[in-house]
Amino acid sequence: MSPGKRRGILIGGALLVVVIVAAALFLLNSGGSAPEAATGATAVESPGALDPTSAITEYLQDLSENNPDAAGRLTDDNAAAVVALRSTRNTLNPVSVTGKLTVLQPTPAGAKKTSGTFSLSWTLKPGQVWTYDVPFELAQGGGRWLVHWAPSLLHPKLEAGQRLVISTAAQDTTAVVDRDGKPLVISGAGGVKPVEGNPAPLLRTAITGQITAAAAGGFAVTRVDAGGKSVETLFGKVAAEGAKPLVSSLSLAAQGAAQAAVDGYQGSAMLVALDTGSGDILAVAQNAAAGNAPKALNGLYEPGSSFKIATAVAAIQQSGLSAASPVDCPGVATIGTRTVKNEGFELGATTLQTAFARSCNTTFGQLALALPADGLKKAADELGLNADYDIPGLKTELGKVEPAASKDEQVEDGFGQGRIQASALGGALMAATVATGKAITPRLWHDLETTVVKGYSPPPAPVLGEVRKLMRAVVTSGTGHAAAAAGTVFGKTGTAQFGDGKQATGWFVGYRGDVAFAVVLENSNDSGPAVQLAAKFLKAL
Repeated sequence: MSPGKRRGILIGGALLVVVIVAAALFLLNSGGSAPEAATGATAVESPGALDPTSAITEYLQDLSENNPDAAGRLTDDNAAAVVALRSTRNTLNPVSVTGKLTVLQPTPAGAKKTSGTFSLSWTLKPGQVWTYDVPFELAQGGGRWLVHWAPSLLHPKLEAGQRLVISTAAQDTTAVVDRDGKPLVISGAGGVKPVEGNPAPLLRTAITGQITAAAAGGFAVTRVDAGGKSVETLFGKVAAEGAKPLVSSLSLAAQGAAQAAVDGYQGSAMLVALDTGSGDILAVAQNAAAGNAPKALNGLYEPGSSFKIATAVAAIQQSGLSAASPVDCPGVATIGTRTVKNEGFELGATTLQTAFARSCNTTFGQLALALPADGLKKAADELGLNADYDIPGLKTELGKVEPAASKDEQVEDGFGQGRIQASALGGALMAATVATGKAITPRLWHDLETTVVKGYSPPPAPVLGEVRKLMRAVVTSGTGHAAAAAGTVFGKTGTAQFGDGKQATGWFVGYRGDVAFAVVLENSNDSGPAVQLAAKFLKAL
């Protein structure tokens, strides 16, 4: 029987007894007339349990099931209990917690207090199980039994103002550094914390979560005072001084430039940067408007015309085109049964390079329709958008590109407005693949391996040589001209409408030297701000 069902039976049974007794007394006093239904009043259940055993048993069940709100309601200090239980659980981050009642003193009739002992067992990580006994007290109030709250319910030595933390070093030491050896995370008697300024807030959990697993055996639960000073190590042992810090792929310089760039934008903005040679994730940044969830790493959006990189790969590789090939770019065209429009321009007879640079939808809708049904998917596969990686500490999604279900959908896919999806990380990976001609394996660590769940093979070198010409023209003479002052930048803009078409996501995907990047602006309705944001980032580097 589940805890909830057992609790419901206890409470329900007690209420039934109360109702039967009340009804019997009424009948005795009124000569047998049935009572009229009460109106306008609803009984509110008081906190606590009907008997001592239920109170402590249910408290331990809620504690084990990670339900601090329910456990707190079974104590005589709900607010303090909930805060302490939730904070401790989040800090120790256990695999599981088990509480078991071991001793409960008999409760004579009429007694208002009792006490006992329960055991608490924390499975903190494989092979690290911390078990100890905890004395407790129960008191009755208003006919209900409550657990008396005190910090010692978390550990018998824990006093008011103190807390439990995970420690990996006897004193503050650098636990994680960036790729250049600059400190990112400090670990010590006060726990694990980022360096001043919290330079990579989106990756804080990912980074700190890997520390204890790689800290050369250092792992301890420490009791600290209100100021974070260690009072006593309660479990495990700290690492010996001089333990080697983990090396992350992040660059503090790139991360700072990326964060400053997105913070300077009023709407929702995200930016990911990769090292094209090593696959290092150099920066992952979002501003406050984008929220706290790491959408830059796993949020999937229609990529709009930034997906024309893949359409160009497919047209060059599968249809035999080159950057200089003649194409047609009318302002409006009926392609299949779809009416496709450009953003207020037409080029007429032109070249693939110019159509790409100016982002001509009618050209790329026609190119897509001429491909096999799986032609765009094959190109997306070769650019890594359907790849999958297991990066320690991160949940990532690169993209989702499937064969078109119809010719109309194939036309829309050609300029990224069909069912095509990509993340900012996927966009940066696509750009890095074009830059290097190699399959890129993104990584967050130099010490911990990224697992390739589903890899990919890049397009042939001659194909990518033509695509690079197209991407350079975007900046020198096309829609990405605002990035020209940031150096030799290669890129592709994109604007993807969604919903009822009144809102659109802005993209700029590209690379400069050994840095590939993707900027995604939610609801920007224009790719121009994305280009400007990328230029700001690149200039800061």
